Amino acid sequence: MTTLTYDFLAAYWSAPEIETNIVIFLNLLGALLLGLMIGYERSYHGRAAGMRTYGLVCMASAALTVIIGYPAQWYGGHAGMAAIADPTRVIQGIVTGIGFLGAGVIMKEGFSISGLTTAASIWACSAIGILVGIGFYGAAILLTLLSASSMMWISHLESWLPSRQAVAIVMRFRKDFVPYKDGLRSAALKRGYEIASGSIAIAYQDGQPEWRFIAVALNKDMAEPLSELAAELTRFEGVENFSLSNARN
Repeated sequence: MTTLTYDFLAAYWSAPEIETNIVIFLNLLGALLLGLMIGYERSYHGRAAGMRTYGLVCMASAALTVIIGYPAQWYGGHAGMAAIADPTRVIQGIVTGIGFLGAGVIMKEGFSISGLTTAASIWACSAIGILVGIGFYGAAILLTLLSASSMMWISHLESWLPSRQAVAIVMRFRKDFVPYKDGLRSAALKRGYEIASGSIAIAYQDGQPEWRFIAVALNKDMAEPLSELAAELTRFEGVENFSLSNARN
């Protein structure tokens, strides 16, 4: 009985098992390093998800994928028969789970949505882990470099290309004052903006009308900056208070 127990436990430390564990360890280490590379970019720019989050996501994705490649070594080789593993099911589960994690970093406040880039990069990080687990190391390294480069430099490309800045505006008017859409539209056009179609929301509280809408710049070089818009809104007829913010996503 003792000999059988010893042989059973020793199977977990046989040469094939140790070799498999070494390969898995190297895969996990590589996935962790690649995840840390992307996470550092997010951490450097002050995002909530940093190196630890990305490293864990990438490493865990690699772990769940790489074990599918060694069914003969499962349970110390005592499974009785080689399991028929379907890696596509594991990948599907990883992608679904990462979707919930990514949704947790997306925040919406008024017209402003933040966290979309972080959520997308977490999803890409899980794909990097999957590539490492499957053994496509070159593709994993390339995807890491492309993902990090996209987050670091595409924002500079966006600022260089022609674009139209969007500003979220909330205006609360004096009690019983009746604002008109055409008046607001003409005032926006004079300052280089146009009111986005379908963005106007109107509410009344204690007889005070409150308008919320998005103003889109006609040209980023001609549109007035937020500081000048704020100074002019203080002189706008009927406005009691207001707020301006970039409608970013």
